[in-house]
Amino acid sequence: MGEHPVHSKTGDALAPDDIAANFDDLHPPLNAEQVSIEASRCLFCHDAPCVTACPTSIDIPKFILQIATGNLTGSARTILSANIMGGTCARACPTEILCENKCVLNTGEHDPIEIGALQRHAVDHQIAKDGPHPFARAKESGKTIAIIGAGPAGLACAHALATKGHTVEIFEAREKPGGLNEYGLAAYKMANDFAAREIGFILEVGGITIHYGQALGRDIAFNDLQTRFDAVFMGIGLGKARTLGIEGENLDGVRDALHFIEDIRQAENLAQINPGQNVVVIGGGNTAIDAAIQAKRLGAGHVALVYRRGRAQMGATQWEQDLAAINGVAIYLWSKPIRIEGKGKVQSISFEGTRLENGALVGTGQVHTAPAHCVLKAVGQSLHDAGLASLACAHGKITVDQAGQTSLPGVFAGGDCIASGEDLTVQAVQDGKMAAAGIHAYLGDK
Repeated sequence: MGEHPVHSKTGDALAPDDIAANFDDLHPPLNAEQVSIEASRCLFCHDAPCVTACPTSIDIPKFILQIATGNLTGSARTILSANIMGGTCARACPTEILCENKCVLNTGEHDPIEIGALQRHAVDHQIAKDGPHPFARAKESGKTIAIIGAGPAGLACAHALATKGHTVEIFEAREKPGGLNEYGLAAYKMANDFAAREIGFILEVGGITIHYGQALGRDIAFNDLQTRFDAVFMGIGLGKARTLGIEGENLDGVRDALHFIEDIRQAENLAQINPGQNVVVIGGGNTAIDAAIQAKRLGAGHVALVYRRGRAQMGATQWEQDLAAINGVAIYLWSKPIRIEGKGKVQSISFEGTRLENGALVGTGQVHTAPAHCVLKAVGQSLHDAGLASLACAHGKITVDQAGQTSLPGVFAGGDCIASGEDLTVQAVQDGKMAAAGIHAYLGDK
């Protein structure tokens, strides 16, 4: 179904076949002819602006030229050498504001090169093919590194360190690796269990062990890791959901949007998830968009996304906002939730109008109440600081230097738990990659 799903007019769950179609790949892969045509459009620019727009600095003209000349294996290696999670980023990265936005063809009357689709074509070919892994481990160094969190930052750091011959142990609080790639991205962006297949490919390099069900501060102690390992990398993300702080927030039917997305990603039968007739999503980021669209694709009759500021201040890209509109999600702006009402279970939610006054957001006093069978909160996350008292933090994130090292020697961090850029998979991969270089240098000096 792609961008145009089957909708329910009653709010009831859709038929299983319709739901399966709604959650199939949002953008199916290009066929061989489409790949050939798209690759031939590239101008192979010198000092290409698309490269500088990529947080991981993939050599985009080079990998497209390799595709155009039939060297898919070489193309995949070019991509994965810069971004080991190039498959996920090809699917979920906001290319419309990164590499494709800087494509020089945008300056004329042409569409930009479909860089993400070409990247997916090469990486999928590599992951699917039989044969030796494109990366090999160096001679054993005898050094061991503990990584906390098997999300994109932790996995990227682990892979880079493993190729240097170091031994890596990852401690993951959940039962599966991948972080938000596994639990927090919309199912139609990561169809056919791709997150797990990509991680399997990453681990094939060897030298990486993952311990599941190991949460920092609960099952493992930070000081113990410092003692047992030569270095530590923190890839813990932002695991503490923010609250609305309003009356009725604890009613049944009011939940965190990421938990809703996680249920969809881990469900064996999507037909058993019925969000109800009226769904209200609070927030303006990509998580809010993902939750709203998936509620609609599950059969919700009316889905409203409500944001306290204007469209220009939304964290979600314009492309994501347009996708929500295509999917029948109603977006309401300049409204903040003030209370949720119901008897045991949510029945309605009230909003107050907002406006900017001298740069500050203030209420207008105008109140509107809307029916709601389900309220999903997507108002961001904060750092879960269990066991981190000894680390310097600023503005709710761990402080690191240019090498990714924290205030403690030998302790590094990356991903959403540090302030390095947008909270995107591609940025987390770059953080992990740079921290791995910092750790390798630290171990050499040590």
